Amino acid sequence: MATSSQPQIRLTNDAPWRWLAAGWRDLWRAPVYSIGYGTLVVGGGLLIIIALWRSGLSAFIPVVFGVFALIGPLVAVGLYEISRRLDAGEPLNLGEIVFVKTKSPTQIALVGFFLMFAALVWMLIALVLYALFASANYQPIGDFLSVALSSRAGIAMLAVGSLIGGAIAFCIYILTVFSIPTLMSEDTDAFTAIHKGIRAVRENPAPMLLWAWLIGIITAAGIATFFVGLAIAFPLLGHASWHAYRDTITTA
Repeated sequence: MATSSQPQIRLTNDAPWRWLAAGWRDLWRAPVYSIGYGTLVVGGGLLIIIALWRSGLSAFIPVVFGVFALIGPLVAVGLYEISRRLDAGEPLNLGEIVFVKTKSPTQIALVGFFLMFAALVWMLIALVLYALFASANYQPIGDFLSVALSSRAGIAMLAVGSLIGGAIAFCIYILTVFSIPTLMSEDTDAFTAIHKGIRAVRENPAPMLLWAWLIGIITAAGIATFFVGLAIAFPLLGHASWHAYRDTITTA
């Protein structure tokens, strides 16, 4: 229940659409920085996927998508800085965008450690699922795609893995939806920043669930275009996430 020191966070149901619109404006106010940032992130992801494929570890490629969703808020710090500077009327500087000076660097590192731990847990779960569903007809992990798409066990594995991964991603979303931009711009601790997102979801379930759905759909669309669209989708969501934070900070 909200108290006098913590007034209720009030978000209208159309808030996520406003955040996307604001993010879209920022994207095209600084297209070189924004799309360049997105291209670098996507390029790094593609290099990891290519390395896994050539190493015979294609089974980990779907996990990479899940890990990207988990650590996305941390990777997007530079995009938050672009939007912050645009809001404040400050000039854009490549060095200060790539190496963002945050108000709570140690606390961001703490959240980053938590996100990497969650990613590791998800990778271990994926290995366990593969071992369980492929046990009756074991195939090397390099043959993951043929196993996953050519048998009932493989399809069931994908379904169960997607459900578990989605549940993990949603929990991480609740914990990080505002924590990284909060720690970037405020001198506070990680638990206070995380609590902001928990309160926002608890007090505004409809818009916050819509925002989670939009993030998932836009990210999936970017991946479905063989990652080309992700170079725009990622910075769009990064900028929009900054405006989502700004839309709640005065009441959170």
